[in-house]
Amino acid sequence: MCPSVFAQWPDYPTPGAPRTPDGKVKMDAPPPRTPEGKPDLSGIWEFKNMGGPPAPGAAGRPADAPAGAPAGGRAGAPPEGPSIPGLGPRPRGPSQFFNIGSTLKDGLPFTPWAAELRKQRAAENNKDNPDAHCLPLGLMQLHTHPQPRKIIQAKNVIVILYEAQAGVRQIFMDGRSLPGKDALPWWYAYSIGRWDGDTLVVETNGFRDDTWLDVEGSPLTNTGKMTERFRRPTYGSLEIEVTVEDPKAYTKPWTVKIDQRLLPDTDLIEFICQENDKAGPHLVGK
Repeated sequence: MCPSVFAQWPDYPTPGAPRTPDGKVKMDAPPPRTPEGKPDLSGIWEFKNMGGPPAPGAAGRPADAPAGAPAGGRAGAPPEGPSIPGLGPRPRGPSQFFNIGSTLKDGLPFTPWAAELRKQRAAENNKDNPDAHCLPLGLMQLHTHPQPRKIIQAKNVIVILYEAQAGVRQIFMDGRSLPGKDALPWWYAYSIGRWDGDTLVVETNGFRDDTWLDVEGSPLTNTGKMTERFRRPTYGSLEIEVTVEDPKAYTKPWTVKIDQRLLPDTDLIEFICQENDKAGPHLVGK
C-alpha cells in the first residue's frame, strides 16, 4: 500500500457551501442542484468505512489521521484486528476495503474458479494487488480506498479524479451506448450514465481480465458488468449502490452499498506512487 499524506493542501472554503453562523459546513443541508434540476454530485468524497467521522463541518482532512493509515487510524475508528502485511492494522468487523463482500450475509457467491483464485492470492499475502505496484486500481477498490476522490459534474460528462494512483475516470452522459465485446479492455473500463429521477445510474463494461475488487483479491473479469446507482441524500453524504454481474467469477449478481462523506474546504493532493518507490522489490508471499 502506497502511503497517503494528509493536510498538504491549504484549507480553502468550498464556494457556495451552506454554513452555520460560526462558519461550519451544514452537512445535513439539502444537496445542491444543477441548472437542469438534478443533484450535483461534485465535491471531494471519502469512503465512510475507513474510521470515525471528522467533526461536523470540520475544514480539511481529520488531523488525527496518520499518514498511510488505510483503516483504523482515526479517532472513533473500530478496534483494530490483526495486522495485514504491507497494509497495517485491519479494523474489526465488516471492512469493504479489505473484503467487499463483508457486509453480505453469505459473502460473495464465488464460482469454484474465483474461490480458488482468491485463495491463491491470499496465500501470497495479496502481494500482487495493483495498489502495491503503483498500477491503476479497479473501480470497486477506488470506491473504498482511504485516499479521497473528486467528482466534477458537467451536463454531458462526469469526471472522477482519484488521489490514489492519480486515476481519472470518465462517465459519459451524452447518450452513447456501451462498446461491444471487441472493445479494448481498459483499467477503468467504459462507463455511461443516465438520470433516473434523482439517482445517477452508471453502467460499465470492458474491464481487464485481472481486476481486483478489494485488497483480498475478489476478482472481476472481462465478462463482468458493473451497475452503480449514485444518490446524494444530503449535502454531506453520498450513497453508491453497486451491482456486479460476472458469470465467470460469480454464480449470480450481487449488490453492495458503499457510503461516502464529503470532505469540505480542502482538495486533492498530488500523489505520485512510483516516485522513489523502494517497497516493490520487498513484497513477498508467505
